[in-house]
Amino acid sequence: MDKLKTVALGSNSQSDIEARFTEFCKKGLSMDESTLTEATKLFDGSKHLLQTNTYATVGIGTPEEAERYWFAFVLYSVKRLSESTSDSSNSEADDKGITLCQILRVAKLNLVDFFKEIPQFTVKVGPILSNLYGPDWEKRLEAKELQVNFVHMSLLIRHYKRAFHELFLVKDSDYFRFGWLLFLALRVHAFSRFKDLVTCSNGLVSILAILIIHVPIRYRKFTIDDSSRFINKGNKGVDLIASLCKMFETSEEELRKTNDKTNEVIESILKHKPCLASECEHENLCNMCTDGMIYYDGLLEEKALSTNLSILEKDYEDAILNKVELDERVFLDEDDSLLGSSSLSGGAISISGTKRKFDSIASPTKTITSPLSPYRSPAKSLMIGNLGTGNSRIAATPVSTAMTTAKWLRDVICPLPSKPSPDLESFLSKCDRNVSHDVVRRASVILEAIFPSSSQGDRSVTGSLQSTNLMDNIWAEQRRLEAVKLYYRVLQAMCTAEAQILNANNLTSLLTNERFHRCMLACSAELVLATHKTVTMLFPVVLERTGVTAFDLSKVIESFIRHEESLPRELKRHLNSLEERLLEGMVWEKGSSLYNSLTVARPALSAEINRMGLLAEPMPSLDAIAIHVNMSTGVLPPVTPLQKQESSPGLIGDIRSPKRVCTENRSVLVERNSFTSPVKDRLLATNLKSRLLPPALQSAFSSPTRPNPGGGGETCAETTINVFFGKIVKLAAVRINGMTERLQLSQHIKENVYCLFQKILLQQSALFFSRHIDQIILSCLYGVAKISQLSLTFKEIICNYRKQPQCKPQVFRSVFVDWSAARRNGKTGKDHVDIITFYNEIFVPTVKPLLMELAPAGIVKKNNHTSEASNNSDKDVFLGHCPGSPKVSTFPSLPDMSPKKVSAAHNVYVSPLRSSKMDALNSQRSKSYYACVGESTRAYQSPSKDLTAINNHLNSPKKLRGMLKFDDVGIVSDSLVSKSFHLQNSSSVSSSGTMVKTEQPDV
Repeated sequence: MDKLKTVALGSNSQSDIEARFTEFCKKGLSMDESTLTEATKLFDGSKHLLQTNTYATVGIGTPEEAERYWFAFVLYSVKRLSESTSDSSNSEADDKGITLCQILRVAKLNLVDFFKEIPQFTVKVGPILSNLYGPDWEKRLEAKELQVNFVHMSLLIRHYKRAFHELFLVKDSDYFRFGWLLFLALRVHAFSRFKDLVTCSNGLVSILAILIIHVPIRYRKFTIDDSSRFINKGNKGVDLIASLCKMFETSEEELRKTNDKTNEVIESILKHKPCLASECEHENLCNMCTDGMIYYDGLLEEKALSTNLSILEKDYEDAILNKVELDERVFLDEDDSLLGSSSLSGGAISISGTKRKFDSIASPTKTITSPLSPYRSPAKSLMIGNLGTGNSRIAATPVSTAMTTAKWLRDVICPLPSKPSPDLESFLSKCDRNVSHDVVRRASVILEAIFPSSSQGDRSVTGSLQSTNLMDNIWAEQRRLEAVKLYYRVLQAMCTAEAQILNANNLTSLLTNERFHRCMLACSAELVLATHKTVTMLFPVVLERTGVTAFDLSKVIESFIRHEESLPRELKRHLNSLEERLLEGMVWEKGSSLYNSLTVARPALSAEINRMGLLAEPMPSLDAIAIHVNMSTGVLPPVTPLQKQESSPGLIGDIRSPKRVCTENRSVLVERNSFTSPVKDRLLATNLKSRLLPPALQSAFSSPTRPNPGGGGETCAETTINVFFGKIVKLAAVRINGMTERLQLSQHIKENVYCLFQKILLQQSALFFSRHIDQIILSCLYGVAKISQLSLTFKEIICNYRKQPQCKPQVFRSVFVDWSAARRNGKTGKDHVDIITFYNEIFVPTVKPLLMELAPAGIVKKNNHTSEASNNSDKDVFLGHCPGSPKVSTFPSLPDMSPKKVSAAHNVYVSPLRSSKMDALNSQRSKSYYACVGESTRAYQSPSKDLTAINNHLNSPKKLRGMLKFDDVGIVSDSLVSKSFHLQNSSSVSSSGTMVKTEQPDV
């Protein structure tokens, strides 16, 4: 098998690498001695990882590339982490101009690849960074926030460019540049740390309003009296603000407030005197309702434009000076090498040069799109609607989708009361005691922790900072109100449904459970954050600040979706993908409350769980969180860990870590079949255990040792674990199915992989501890392939896994191992290794008996070591049969996935048409690109004839000279169709039958 070789970075000595690093810093970046000393300290402490690890350390193709990435990672970390500890005055004088973009230009790297690879660096160098910069280094590094900001800015520049080109004749002009630089100034001076996508989108619309009334009228691509585009108020003329709100799905109130902020930036930075537009007579203002509008005479005249551009450039340079921030001016040049030509895999964004294709941003976390969610229309659907036609609203894009979702929050949730409704009050008062006060106080404390306010008591801060703090506080207060209103609304729906089932209004068990309420508040806050798509408050911040764990939150997501029927589709998709993210890895992390339940449900695992220190800590009390919130000061500092209070056990906990448990034993709410989660909505039920019932919150939130209220002789922990294992198996079924289809493996192989995965989960559960389920799936694939005598290499598996929508490189590059437990090769301690090392050293020794059970009859094991992936033997692996394992369920029947490939030889896919897409397909602009089942391509012709003609064409044994004639329906090429779907065509597996044992897998 394919054992990964350790490849040193050339024959260079340590002194050679150190010399190149020094030259990189001094000659490339003109770095001062003090900063160079600090950078060298980190480099010296980590260079052994660069020299002795495999290419998998950073996943780059050559040693030279890996070295340049390592240099960039080290310098970025040093500059970022030293900002809060070094003397800023000295560093500004010596290192002026050193930004992330400059580091990458000298290293000849691009932003996309940098963000893709930095997680591998942080995993490897994390312990070193912790020793040098403290345990909070990861929060201060803000690598995830920087990546999300990069994604958001990529979307916003495309959104801005599309709108600008629809409104003005001059493309990529100084006017375009002025608008973007003014937008950046608005972000720096008005939006502060809350640079969420919705707020920034409002900012861009306000910039467009400024441009419309100041760009010379001769450059307009529109006429102001176009009734299809602008809202006319009769004698007053066109209401520009209302018209832009209609075009871009924003709030008129919010846009006017943002417009006021934009005016303040113009006056404070550009020093232009404002005048009421109603008092000005200018051709740009003709036929406009100018009430409340501000006009700046000469703002964009040719003689002032260059000066204003220079001022804005200088202002932005000063703002990002020595902060190692992303220089967002780079987006003005779409051909800049820094933007790269690859894609950010594992997220929802693909960026490829001038033709960027954006899927929806499912989350402000790592922006992960659920692979079980329908794929959205490709580049054509992202085109902005023709603003000169009757379609005055933009077509679906990530930005417009965010604005539409925000409109739901604004129209449906905001009008609700910010306190429990009379119906909810009735439920709260009918408990064994009235819990209304507890519910209201808890909501206030928890949401204040999630959306903290800036300190307003520091009189030493500048007026600009005080103004920014005020805006931050307004933003936080608005988000708290939205979250609490949503929380009360869903809680009331849950209570109503539960009362109907129990035929009783006393819901004490549910309404007095602390963990249940915190999970509900966390879910509400996460939806608010997902709607606004924040940069600085990424998941799992809601877990960290509420004190619940990923395992806790996974218990309420399905019920939350079901009881809020008005939830927009994008937010349902977000919660679905979030649940999938929790199940695939986060619930298995150290400190998860999953392990507290496992020690009760699976006592045999207790020793291993305790040895590895996996148990969750107690959940911090509400009073502890309240004290911590009251002590927080400054401009929204990151929430630091709560100190354990030895004298007060109720205060024990670490709010930074979401991995803890609460032992309250009260909750009753029976789950029922309705809207399903991502691991359920496409799958039929599996029979992992015949007694597996629908998940019940009454047992899920009870003490693990408490008997299940539903009976059956199980503890609550056993019921919870059975339900959880069922979800894991269903999620694995979908991913195994996707991988086996890509690899073109048989149904028998697929069933064996699925069977092996189940056996490992049930009999060797410890193999999942602190790991990602895809790491187990990939290992199962390779193991089953070898015992089945298939010529399938790990490289082929990894290459096809890269095409999976959920792929993250760290899955196969960084697998947790505990050498102390493995006792292999004399190694000790904990480490992260590549997938092949994990397979050889951990997986095979653990699951060999289970693999043997799946071997073909008559096959015996030839060698104790042939089951390992190696590069020094061409022997195939044969494992004998060993009976006696409990029988597990066969592979479940999966409903048709969408889009579904319907031809093995042709790139033809079928996907059901959603009603929400009908208007777009029927538009004059796009209808020629689609042929819809049920709608004939010819007048008075049965749709079945169209399908017959297509099938005849595909099944024809000889090549037809002509093509199907669909009149005005354009024929879409195979390449365009294939690129339009989330699931790309899998490459054919090599049929040569010979494996190259020394081949270096690209991991």
